[in-house]
Amino acid sequence: MISILLADDHPVVRAGLKAVLETEPDLRVVAQAGTADEAVRAAVELTSAEPPGLDVVLMDLQFGNVSAEMAGVDATARIAALPRAPRVLILTTYDTDADILAAVEAGASGYLLKDAPPEELLAAVRTAAAGQSALAPAVALRLMDRMRAPDRSLSRRETEVLTLVAAGRSNQQIARELFISEATVKSHLVHIFTKLGVDSRTAATAAGRSRGLIRR
Repeated sequence: MISILLADDHPVVRAGLKAVLETEPDLRVVAQAGTADEAVRAAVELTSAEPPGLDVVLMDLQFGNVSAEMAGVDATARIAALPRAPRVLILTTYDTDADILAAVEAGASGYLLKDAPPEELLAAVRTAAAGQSALAPAVALRLMDRMRAPDRSLSRRETEVLTLVAAGRSNQQIARELFISEATVKSHLVHIFTKLGVDSRTAATAAGRSRGLIRR
């Protein structure tokens, strides 16, 4: 039996996922969480039991007010670091490079979009529980494209800088938020402009959004 924790701030979404998952005799939803903090607490409690009572966490990326709540990526990193960590499968509406890379680097075992058909979700849960990578085809293709053309792909830090540029932050504000110098911000911008083939912050933002590098 595969034990699952559902972490999503929308009760209707959790109810729908539970209904789909529990149509299968080998899948059981053992807990639900409406915030990332609740997800971490539930994961700690369930993995501390004897025997551990959690195999897979279905984790959303964004919960409510992101300025006040822990994000799904942060929760993923904390859960993945537990002594008897369950597998974390991201289930979200976001498919940008920034979100995908952040989730993978945080320790997610898989990344699936919420518009995936039920059979793909069920297969991903079983794949993750078996200790294997469970990436949606579109996500896997995105990562393969980055590997094939690393010179044209933005790094994690460059993506963070571009995201803040798109949010209207100045170089000084970006430096303060990322704890780096303004000179480093400028250096990142030079690399971003070169990789995207643009010559302005506005053009970089437009290119980043059109290519799925940052959220629209």
